[in-house]
Amino acid sequence: MPLSRIVTLIVGLILILGLSLWLIDSLSRLYWQLSYSPLLGNLLLMLLVVLIGALIAAFVYYVLVIQKSEKRSQRKRRVTAAEIPAVKSEAASSTLQAVRQQVSIIQDEVQRQALLSRSREIEANLARGEIQVVVFGTGSAGKTSLVNGVMGRMVGRVDAPMGTTQVGETYCLRLKGLERKILITDTPGILEAGVAGTEREQLARELATEADLLLFVVDNDLRRSEYEPLRSLAEIGKRSLLILNKIDMYTEEDKEAILARLRQRVRGFIAANDVVAIAANPEAAQLENGEIYQPEPDILPLLRRMAAILRAEGEDLVADNILLQSMRLGEEARKLIDAQRRRQADKIVERFQWIGAGVVSVTPLPMVDLLATAAVNAQMVVEIGKIYGCELNLERGRELALSLAKTLASLGIVKGAIQLLSTALQLNVATFIVGRAIQGVTAAYLTRIAGKSFIEYFRHDQDWGDGGMTEVVQRQFQINRRDEFVKAFIQQAIARVVKPLQDKVEALEENQDLKTKD
Repeated sequence: MPLSRIVTLIVGLILILGLSLWLIDSLSRLYWQLSYSPLLGNLLLMLLVVLIGALIAAFVYYVLVIQKSEKRSQRKRRVTAAEIPAVKSEAASSTLQAVRQQVSIIQDEVQRQALLSRSREIEANLARGEIQVVVFGTGSAGKTSLVNGVMGRMVGRVDAPMGTTQVGETYCLRLKGLERKILITDTPGILEAGVAGTEREQLARELATEADLLLFVVDNDLRRSEYEPLRSLAEIGKRSLLILNKIDMYTEEDKEAILARLRQRVRGFIAANDVVAIAANPEAAQLENGEIYQPEPDILPLLRRMAAILRAEGEDLVADNILLQSMRLGEEARKLIDAQRRRQADKIVERFQWIGAGVVSVTPLPMVDLLATAAVNAQMVVEIGKIYGCELNLERGRELALSLAKTLASLGIVKGAIQLLSTALQLNVATFIVGRAIQGVTAAYLTRIAGKSFIEYFRHDQDWGDGGMTEVVQRQFQINRRDEFVKAFIQQAIARVVKPLQDKVEALEENQDLKTKD
């Protein structure tokens, strides 16, 4: 039991005993005065016994019931507080395990090793359990001075030009009442000019995304260029403090006005009491006697707020951040795998589109057969599905191919493709060969649209989405009818379809001439 509660109980018991003695003495006197009436005397005696019994019963109830109930509530709160980070840590571990399984699919050795290295770093952070505090902001806001003030000693240059902090510099801090170590990282400034400044800003943003607690430092009202990164970091779940530094440069009225504007701007993603005003490195002042007076840093409000947050939320902040980092790593792995699969699927589509074009060009078919051939063939569907881990048989491939061919025809995309490609071919190919080439080029074009549509289908776990197959096919047609794509496609078609066809026609004409001469 806490000492304060013991003292309270002792004082309470003394008061109860004192009041009881006073009450007994008063009632005894009254009892003797009413001795002429035994009935009244007995009633007073009974009242005295009831009052003393009630006081004793209240005391016993408090000790045996209320106190035990409070202990149970405290134990429950402690168990809940311990379980929350544990659950999140287990989720992070599971996510990291899934990432390692995904990484084995990635073919690029550099990317694979980079992801594995980062997963090991996250696991190491999970094991150490250190609290990462990252100081973030423009190069002139006074980030290094803030770190110096928090650490209570010089750990970096102050009054330095923008760009001095080239890499993240980390320092260790201990806080009473908190078992975990606190690591404070001073980052390069954002919004600096030049290529080097952009690279340093990228490093600062990467460090900020790994923070358990973010200290975003400004020296005036938020500019849009500062608001955007602060908002984006808050949106991904970064616990943030907005620090107004250099308040020694403002009057009290101006300081309060700036604080009010800052709280208004970040309302909704940073609490009002998480906007803190400090003077990390106050400017020196000259006294009347000519001496230079250097004020002490005024960072106590920040230290108090940091201490309150880290003591109350430190365990959850670490667990939340580890889980967030592991989920972000998993998302990065999924994006790499998706890009890899798309490259492989695109190669399949390109291969089949020219195979189909060659077949149709060599053996011209009626238009109705062209639709079925150009939509997509079953083998292409099967091969694309295999890349995305979907093992389809040829019969299922035929069903999907036929369904999409009907959609192409019903939407008028076949007619639109013929008109589009006829116009483009007439601008690049002799008129006499256009008629022979148009079917083959159109077959290639429609096969491409079908193949790209099936890539989207398999990317989304064999789901066409809310708009169904129609919306996917229309979107792919719009993408593949853009001028820059059509120009490139026609140049490929000339090399792969028109030129071989032209050579064949010329060879046939030469043979015909020879036969005529003979």
